[in-house]
Amino acid sequence: MPPLTQTLEQLKSEISENDGWVARTDGRLVGAVRAVQDGDLLLIGRIAIAPDMQGEGIGRALLQAAEDGSTAREAELFTGSLSEANIRLYESRGYVQTQRVPQDDGTEQVFLRKQLRA
Repeated sequence: MPPLTQTLEQLKSEISENDGWVARTDGRLVGAVRAVQDGDLLLIGRIAIAPDMQGEGIGRALLQAAEDGSTAREAELFTGSLSEANIRLYESRGYVQTQRVPQDDGTEQVFLRKQLRA
């Protein structure tokens, strides 16, 4: 899992090549998302919400910020098939499952897309 294995140089490179948004509550960092636009596609990744703040609308707000900060026509993201809460969140925000890629451990990577503008 990259967040646990990235070198400092790899992390710096990733941060410099992506856009990012954070959510704070009373100065505390409670959520973050990163995205990169590739032509007309916004690739959203690394959504992280503090465990004690999940279910408070932070993920929704961060997704909206990433979408609004882009000129892309479509957005894509992925999550693991066991992350049912994530899938529910993404589908409630208009994302539609487009592909499931089997993993060696019996789970799947679930890819979802959303049209942002015509």
